[in-house]
Amino acid sequence: MLDKKVADLLVEQVNKEFYSAYLYLDFANYYEEAGLSGFAHWYEVQAQEERDHAMTMRRYLIDNGVPVTFAAIDAPGKAYADASAPLAEGRKHECYVTSLISAIYAAAAEVKDYRTMQFLDWFVKEQGEEEKNADDLVKKMKLFGGDPKGLYLLDQELAARVYTPSTPTGN
Repeated sequence: MLDKKVADLLVEQVNKEFYSAYLYLDFANYYEEAGLSGFAHWYEVQAQEERDHAMTMRRYLIDNGVPVTFAAIDAPGKAYADASAPLAEGRKHECYVTSLISAIYAAAAEVKDYRTMQFLDWFVKEQGEEEKNADDLVKKMKLFGGDPKGLYLLDQELAARVYTPSTPTGN
């Protein structure tokens, strides 16, 4: 049986992962409207990964006898000043998610819930990759985004991203 605090944090995280998917779909909508379909595609794939994360956590909770309740998902509701703004917001959001995963890990460690800690190990590693990817996008936009040809090539690069399930179990 999971510790109540750990279980509550995980249920909360399921909802926050679904919010992340909404946020990234909001970025995709912005980029579609801006004519940057490669950027839009990249964030559509990112949204799918966030949904996978939520579903993986949901399954872990269910498998451990914890009922999962869904909260209303807030609309992102941000206006973006330019094409680099969603990228910066994405980087900030990934750092926030890392802090959430770390807090759950710390709560599990406090009660010596080694099974949950092992489950979260994958998410800790994944967040390192997510932060690096977000940071790389910000850097590439700074380098190439001011040049129309560079922006076009970056858009093409992002359009080539292929979705592959990125969950600990591969589901």
